[in-house]
Amino acid sequence: MLFSYVKVPATHYALHFQQGRIRREGLGLSFFYYAPSATIAAIPMGSTDAPFAFVESTADFQQATVQGQLTYRVADPRKVASLLDFSIGSKAQYLADGPLKLQERLVKEAQVAARAVTQRMTLPEVLISATAIGAEVSEALKTSESITSLGVEIMSVAVISIKPTPEMAKALEAGAREALQRKSDEAIYARRNAAVEQERRIKESELNTELAVEEKKRQIREAQMAAEIAIEEQRALLMDQKVANEKKDADSRAYAMEVTAKAIETMDWKKLMLISPGGFDAGQVIALAFQELAGNAQKIGELNISPDLLQGLMSKKRN
Repeated sequence: MLFSYVKVPATHYALHFQQGRIRREGLGLSFFYYAPSATIAAIPMGSTDAPFAFVESTADFQQATVQGQLTYRVADPRKVASLLDFSIGSKAQYLADGPLKLQERLVKEAQVAARAVTQRMTLPEVLISATAIGAEVSEALKTSESITSLGVEIMSVAVISIKPTPEMAKALEAGAREALQRKSDEAIYARRNAAVEQERRIKESELNTELAVEEKKRQIREAQMAAEIAIEEQRALLMDQKVANEKKDADSRAYAMEVTAKAIETMDWKKLMLISPGGFDAGQVIALAFQELAGNAQKIGELNISPDLLQGLMSKKRN
């Protein structure tokens, strides 16, 4: 068949070469061409994902498997077509391995960039730096001259996982498990210490409260004792004043009695009888008369006393 028909998808850039020169080019072209002297190249212009997985060494001489995905697109189809074979046949199938070689070159560039990053880190650092490694690899590929010369634009690099060897994974898991167990023990000890410290503070607060209560009771007792002492002192002063007053009263009565006694000593008993508060009654007068008669008995010759007088005196005595 001398003439063939080709229809290129809308996401592919078609290049129609005729005798070494480009006859037509563009996205999503469909046309007839003279098959014996024509070459058709179809370069995909959409974004393409290229998965990768490679083993690299770390700064502590350990092996780590880096898995991820590289997303790229062709920015200059003429450059790509001039370096790699993207020619297609009459059934729109690729006649060479140009697309595969493009992905292989990009993956190798990504591996070189990732190796430069992992060799600066230890294995534990690499295992937790997937995002940072992907960002650094992406930046390195975007500025790579070899990729720019291919006419390819790197859109993103995503590191999906980084895994150590099985033996090292077990060792790291054991170390991490021990570290977590130590942290758990430390947390338990810290919680116990906090509980003990809290209990100590509670006991100390209770003791302080008891001491404050006892101190307040002591102050109350001291205040009561001080009040009782003040009362006793006032009572003692009152007693002293009372004794002093009684002594003064007794001294006054003694002085009065002494003066009275001195006055009585110089007075006749008859006068005393006369000035007594009760005065003389008939009996006393008769008694004084008899006493006077007794004093002058040597002068009395004869004395007659009637029975009625004696009976009256005896009856008064009995009363």
